[in-house]
Amino acid sequence: MGPDTWGQLVEAGYRLSDRTLYLRSPAFRGDDVRALQRMLNALGFDAGKEDGIFGPRTDRAVREFQRNVASRVDGIVGLDTVHAISRYRPPVDAPSRAVVREGEAARGPGLALSGSVIAIEPDRVDEDAADVSLAIARELSEALIHLGARPLLLREGTEVPPVDERIRRANAGDAAALISIAVGTGEQVERGSACFHYGTPTTHSPMGRRLAESIQPELVRRLGLPDAGLHPRSIAILRETRMPAVRIEPAVAIDRDGATRMVEPNFARDVALAIAEGVLAFSRPAPADLARST
Repeated sequence: MGPDTWGQLVEAGYRLSDRTLYLRSPAFRGDDVRALQRMLNALGFDAGKEDGIFGPRTDRAVREFQRNVASRVDGIVGLDTVHAISRYRPPVDAPSRAVVREGEAARGPGLALSGSVIAIEPDRVDEDAADVSLAIARELSEALIHLGARPLLLREGTEVPPVDERIRRANAGDAAALISIAVGTGEQVERGSACFHYGTPTTHSPMGRRLAESIQPELVRRLGLPDAGLHPRSIAILRETRMPAVRIEPAVAIDRDGATRMVEPNFARDVALAIAEGVLAFSRPAPADLARST
């Protein structure tokens, strides 16, 4: 079990009112924070992305709620504030303001590719002994430069920085999009090529999903592997970054021949070109059917 999975299990153990929440460093994280954000958003108090992190935006939303109900404005979410929010019966089944805003943005061009910073995160897992993800990232960096973008590699050597540091660098770099690449993690999906975007049972990133939808068909076409589909995930690199973000698993649960192919130079180049073509497609206006449905 990786640290990201363990962190999700710990966070899932909290329910709203289990503990007192407030703005601090390090921030409170967990399902209780996500539930709070969802309720505040549903009531019209903009807590932003429902990422389960009690940051400044959530703090502002809490204070605005407290101000509107003539409560003590201290940003502290104890039993009194939880009960006050619950009394208003927020319609939590409706999309949050953050999702609606992002959905509106997803109807237009994904990004202006020329000059945009694209963060590239080559993750490395035990199964990726040859560090294929780094080879893909380097090829992708070159491909994006040819498209006029400015790649930001979040790892350039064999040492893998902590995920918090990679997230910090992506956010600080003002990246317009983030591409995370992992080889061999086996994210519990079907065999083949897969893309992941931020999502939970109650919320998701429309822009992240659209980026994944732009890349996935290019992966399948270039690699010739089965289409393992698009999947929502709430891993940190997708949840805590502020830009549209996807995680690419180019070859999940492949056979021995496929494993041999992965260490060939052409494999990294093919994956990189597929991702670059997907990013280029993402930079164009949304297809008419997506513009109507998002």
